Amino acid sequence: MQAITLLFRKLRILFTREKFNRELDEEMAFHREQVQQEMQSDGMSSEAAHPAARREFGNETRLKEKSHEVVGFRIESVWQDLRFTLRQLHKNSGFATVAILVLTLGIAASVSIFSFVDAALIKPLPYQNPSRLVGVYETAKFCPRCNLSFQDYLDWKKDDKVFSSFDAWGWAGYLWKSPSGVIPVPAGRVAGGFFHTLGVTPALGRVFSEADDTPSAPRTTVLTYSTWQKRFGGRKDILGQSLTLDDAAYTVIGVLPPEFHFAPRGGAELWTTLHDPNNCEKRRSCHNLFAIARLNDGVSVQTALANMKSIAAQLEKQYPGSNMGQGALVMPLSEAIVGDIRPILLVLLCGAGLLLLIACVNVSSLLLVRAENRKREMAVRGALGASPARLVRQFITEGMVLVAASLVSGLVAAYGAIHLLLKLIPEDMLQQAPYLQNLGLNLRVLTFAAVLGLFAAAIFSIMPALRLSVSNLREDLAEGGRSAAGTTWKRLGSNLVALELAIAVILLAGAGLLGKSFYRLLHVTLNFNPDHLATFEISAPDANYAKAPQSIALSKRVLDRIASMPGVIAVSHTSDTPVRCNCDTTWFRVLGHPYKGEHNDAPQRTVSTDYFKTIQAKLIRGRLFTEADDASSTPVIIINQTLAKQFFPNEDPIGKMIGDTDLSPKSMRQIVGIVDDIREGGLDEDIRYAVYYPFTQSTDDSFIIVARTTQDPKSMLPALVKVIHEIDPNIGVRDELTMMQQINDSETAYLHRSSAWLVGGFAALALVLSVVGLYGVIAYSVSQRTREIGVRMALGAQRGSVYQLILKEATWLIALGIVAGLAGSIAVTTLMGKLLFGVRSWDVPTLVAVALLLGLSALLASFIPARRAASVNPVEALRAE
Repeated sequence: MQAITLLFRKLRILFTREKFNRELDEEMAFHREQVQQEMQSDGMSSEAAHPAARREFGNETRLKEKSHEVVGFRIESVWQDLRFTLRQLHKNSGFATVAILVLTLGIAASVSIFSFVDAALIKPLPYQNPSRLVGVYETAKFCPRCNLSFQDYLDWKKDDKVFSSFDAWGWAGYLWKSPSGVIPVPAGRVAGGFFHTLGVTPALGRVFSEADDTPSAPRTTVLTYSTWQKRFGGRKDILGQSLTLDDAAYTVIGVLPPEFHFAPRGGAELWTTLHDPNNCEKRRSCHNLFAIARLNDGVSVQTALANMKSIAAQLEKQYPGSNMGQGALVMPLSEAIVGDIRPILLVLLCGAGLLLLIACVNVSSLLLVRAENRKREMAVRGALGASPARLVRQFITEGMVLVAASLVSGLVAAYGAIHLLLKLIPEDMLQQAPYLQNLGLNLRVLTFAAVLGLFAAAIFSIMPALRLSVSNLREDLAEGGRSAAGTTWKRLGSNLVALELAIAVILLAGAGLLGKSFYRLLHVTLNFNPDHLATFEISAPDANYAKAPQSIALSKRVLDRIASMPGVIAVSHTSDTPVRCNCDTTWFRVLGHPYKGEHNDAPQRTVSTDYFKTIQAKLIRGRLFTEADDASSTPVIIINQTLAKQFFPNEDPIGKMIGDTDLSPKSMRQIVGIVDDIREGGLDEDIRYAVYYPFTQSTDDSFIIVARTTQDPKSMLPALVKVIHEIDPNIGVRDELTMMQQINDSETAYLHRSSAWLVGGFAALALVLSVVGLYGVIAYSVSQRTREIGVRMALGAQRGSVYQLILKEATWLIALGIVAGLAGSIAVTTLMGKLLFGVRSWDVPTLVAVALLLGLSALLASFIPARRAASVNPVEALRAE
């Protein structure tokens, strides 16, 4: 009963503050009167007893505050702290603006980069139980992650004991006869169980089944959601309709869900089944497919890899001619999709995190200066009864307000930065990264931002609170904050600035190495002239151009029409343009050379007569192709210099014969020329063997036009495409690009360029923030030592000695930061080894340049307050004191 009464009494007090205050005043007055009466009864006069009783009773303000805390008025006191903080920040708007701006930069950078990390590395793939999906590849000497042959895929699928399903897929492209004309559409060819293996539920209709993937089954297709919306207006009656793809009728049976994507075949507008093997898929030595599989329950990736390697070893013994040296690789599908960009994203996230850390250190330094300047205020408040907890809570409130404002502005800035970065990604690269769709501030990103906010709030609350020393309130009150840059500030402030400088060195070193790596990448030897080259791919319908005479006639007609155009210097075509990939390879063997069954793998290019002249590649020996190299003449071949050096070190290759691994009569070709090593693969790939066939002896109805122009090739592309459609409106045209666009927008170049620019931006901001932080430390130290400097100068000290005094302090901080930063940068940049091209992680010129840049910038920032100190008038300095 007494407990219930006490509870009701407390509740009544909580809701009747005025009455509580009145009763509290009455009770305190009663106790003071009792103490005063006891003192008077002991013989003390009433005049002396009154002040003595008040002293013995204690500080009324502090007692009232404790009473409020006891009965639960903490929310109201927090509101008071918040209003006081807002008034203080408004009063010191310059400090608040700088602190919020600096922290906003750090939060925006970290959140925007994390959103990409989340989309690529954290967000689950849009499949059923995606952690059980794996990518399956073959391996070879020059291809650690290679595609499969159809025949090997069938044997792997038959013999595997670790997968619940195992399906193949491959690249495809079709000419779709739409109502508006012939349109080339990118597509994918898949085994019948492909979508079931992924666990995809269609938005409309159904997906393929095993029955759809047989030669006797009708040809069917499944549309992507975006194609359904863009090409067919989202009509539900699309099911059952027929599409003409490459002159064959395909029935639409389903539409994939809007969230579906398959990054390895990004940009596919529709999907078809493998249906019946093409010419390549009838040969075990021709590799044109990839595979995905779903692991059985309880089976690990390592177990699956062991099983696939065992099967590969059996096939190697069974088919030594086609499978010698071929192994197997199994990896999680998520790693197969984003494995190449994972290190770059993590480096960028670390760079953004370091920038955020510098921002937090900088704001902490500002708060420390502010705390130093508020020593007298804190001393007065403590003397008037404010408890240590209340003073600390004031700092916490101020830190929380700064972080909250920075977090809101940082999220707004991050939202804009995310969309800006997306716009800077080339369209074809976005198609290869569909997981970046709907990139934004989702729940995971917001949670990450909240964690950053809590981290910053903790730092901003702790740092000033450490400066608060309640035990020295009397000294602080007496000094009035005039001490010579207090010891606490010297230790904390100086150490924080040294930390800033060290982090800045790490970021600058990383940016310098990435920038130098990007420069080296763009200046690798191409061995052809990419300037003023326009390129585009044409695909002619098989019905009209499948036969060799038809393809040759089309080639001649296209080349003649383009060559006659104003502004065109030379024109030719190839099966693959340079700097694209070391793909589309062939196995070769030199007649008369020892052979032990090894696979000599070389990119194979089929080119027209004037191809090497058009791209301005150098002929080393022999001759180029001529019009006489037709189907009726001896089959010929041109090789690159690397192949010549490797296989003909002590003999003349001209006139030698090259064939397939069996030296079959149809494959035999005579070497007639050696060209310089044209970089066929990516900018960061090694030069490999390469062989070139004349188009007139190896025809195709799809090829890539390469035209050298006198004017901007980009402006010529529309006219070039128009000519193709005038020749035959049924010919499809795609990938209209200049050669420089292909080089600059290649995945390798883009990833190196974007990482260099972003880390460089972080490093530039870090440099500015760290130098400004150093300036703040030295300037504050000078302001606190004004009296000391005045005394020194009054006693005869020269201006040079004052410069030396201040710059010596700065030099120690700079040296400490640079040395620590260089040590850290060597450790950190070693982890970036995979991202560097032609540069070592401990590149001495880069590290020296970084140290000089930061050292000179920091000394310049220190010189300004040193000059101010040397200009102090000793009379005025002493008078001000």
